[in-house]
Amino acid sequence: QVQPVESGGGLVQPGGSLRLSCLASRSITSTFWGLDMAWYRQAPGKQRELVALLTAGGVTTYADSVKGRFTISKDNAKKTVYLQMFSLKPEDTAVYFCNAVHSSYGSFWGQGTQVTVSS
Repeated sequence: QVQPVESGGGLVQPGGSLRLSCLASRSITSTFWGLDMAWYRQAPGKQRELVALLTAGGVTTYADSVKGRFTISKDNAKKTVYLQMFSLKPEDTAVYFCNAVHSSYGSFWGQGTQVTVSS
């Protein structure tokens, strides 16, 4: 089983940067290698939306709204996925959730971390 644990959220001014981390706790290394990892976000009153996806095969996908500003990456040794966010805008304010999907074990969600972009 996998339990995603997010960290790194906080308050940042417009134009600033943050890096979110998602530790795939409880997973063994071989399981982590087989995971598709994604970051979603949900702003107040809005539906949860996909921000960035990194497949087990290394393919990345980004929402149009974050292309060129956000980068998803992973460290297999640390069983951790990162979301590096640059040039943050007030509209990036949301709770960011980490999602891990394994073809054999299913889908797992973290509890979320709040990102607030405000002056």
